[in-house]
Amino acid sequence: MIFTNSDGGCRGNPGPGAIGIIIRDDKTILIKYSQFIGRQITNNIAEYEALIKALELASQFGKEVTCCLDSELVVNHLLGKYKVRNPWLLPLFLKVQKLQENFDLIKYQCVSRDDYHQKLVDEILNDELNKRGYWKKRYWKRK
Repeated sequence: MIFTNSDGGCRGNPGPGAIGIIIRDDKTILIKYSQFIGRQITNNIAEYEALIKALELASQFGKEVTCCLDSELVVNHLLGKYKVRNPWLLPLFLKVQKLQENFDLIKYQCVSRDDYHQKLVDEILNDELNKRGYWKKRYWKRK
């Protein structure tokens, strides 16, 4: 069984966005991947883009995959619990459906942001945004 952890995020919503991905087996991280995906991206679009890339990368390692992500919305879309009503998310949802054909078994699991591997993919995507000059906004208390 192959595991993916994916995360998408942006600075602002919408704002500059990136994805972070880890492909792993039970013991080893096989791939760490990050990519800048655009300047006007929403969090939900970034989450879908991260999952799409994770599935593309995972397909080279096996036919059974568990996809771990921290987006309840995306997981519930894919499990059929929520309908995809957003017209910007529907094409991404359909792309995931198509990529599922590359696997014999696919599972989706919503994990906490505090999960070790999920924290790692969050760091990877934030490093991608930082290296492009999109620093996290700092909020200072006024006296």
